[in-house]
Amino acid sequence: MNFDLPHIPSRESQPRQTGLTMMMDKGLSWRQAENFVDCSAHLTDLVKLGFGTSYVSKDLERKISIYKEAGLKTYLGGTLFEAFLVRGMFDDYRKLLDKLKLDTCEVSDGSVVLDHNKKCEYISTLAKDFTVLSEVGSKEAGIFISPSKWISMMQDELNAGSWKVIAEARESGNVGIYRPNGTAHVSLVNKIISNVKVENILWEAPQKSQQVWFIKQFGANVNLGNISHSEVIPLECLRLGLRGDTFFDYLPEELKVALV
Repeated sequence: MNFDLPHIPSRESQPRQTGLTMMMDKGLSWRQAENFVDCSAHLTDLVKLGFGTSYVSKDLERKISIYKEAGLKTYLGGTLFEAFLVRGMFDDYRKLLDKLKLDTCEVSDGSVVLDHNKKCEYISTLAKDFTVLSEVGSKEAGIFISPSKWISMMQDELNAGSWKVIAEARESGNVGIYRPNGTAHVSLVNKIISNVKVENILWEAPQKSQQVWFIKQFGANVNLGNISHSEVIPLECLRLGLRGDTFFDYLPEELKVALV
């Protein structure tokens, strides 16, 4: 950091296994990617090329190389995986990962109906050659998945070889682990973390209020994803108690009292 300041929570150094920040690239140019790396790579762990943006983005391989050279795990959005899968092109998807020289991938079934045992087979197959993140939850509003099913799916996917399981929220943050108004399904989250280690879960949290909620619940080193490129630095300030929402969370009581 640029100067010393006491009472700041510790953060693991990169590459890290917890306290992850996943930036969602929705179509940045390679020049924007360079600018992002220059200002925020030291605070970022993963970059997801959101949904199907990699199909239409210019200079894709150049952009990927920029992220990878900065040490960022870069992968294609799960929706693209599903787009290949529904067309019977799983082998072509693997060839694409090799062509793009990616070592990380996402397996999801948020848009298609996929037998869960088959999903775990895909995870196991890909985990032999790639770091796999798998996404749990539907992208469709109004689809209810019981807490027990969330838990069993997460456990099965971790056992199948997933490095982290992603709790679905979409880029809008109003489905999956969230209610339509964007607030967290508190009882669902609590039941999940009573059965799945929180360090193995990456919570999609595109909205600031959601980021604040998870940081207050699980601390500075909670894994958070679907973060806009312009929100990575503000998120890190939330993690460190350097924004109003978390300002007092890490200060000793005597300092809080002294200011009253």
